[in-house]
Amino acid sequence: MNLRSPWIANLAASGVLAMLAAGCKSSHPAAPVTQSKAAEPAVVYPARPSVKPPAFKVFHTHDSIITLVTKPDATDDEIEAILWQLRDAAHARTLDSLKVSQKLVDDRKPLVWFHIYRGTKCAAEKYADGALPCGNHYNGAGDYTYGGYANKELDRGVIRDGDKETELWDSEKVYVKGS
Repeated sequence: MNLRSPWIANLAASGVLAMLAAGCKSSHPAAPVTQSKAAEPAVVYPARPSVKPPAFKVFHTHDSIITLVTKPDATDDEIEAILWQLRDAAHARTLDSLKVSQKLVDDRKPLVWFHIYRGTKCAAEKYADGALPCGNHYNGAGDYTYGGYANKELDRGVIRDGDKETELWDSEKVYVKGS
């Protein structure tokens, strides 16, 4: 077999042209591009208020719902301070010192709700027969929920402004006193 034959030369030239046309890849193929989820923005919780919680009283208790009332002109910071006070007392098991039944909270099945109102005018809305005292919407200033189906120590505190809720702490984190 003669390597100089025109047929072999044409075959070699065709091979070179085919490689040039296809391109020469000396690197490994790139890994497929995967679209990653955009990082969720970190939730920023408000700082624990430095104001003293105003006095409050138990307005009504029903099953595992406790309605509390405080002064009608309580600020959001004061409502937040009450919520933090309830949270600390629930975990320390000292709610009796706040004139709230510790036994009711201990016996929760599986949770207990605290609804805080500014004054008594709208506080009866959950128990009113007939027309609601302040219109057909929820008028609580803040809520504290303690307990849950999967985690009996779970707690959640929110301050309310109409339909808007502001979470006061990360309810998924383990409670640490004073934090």
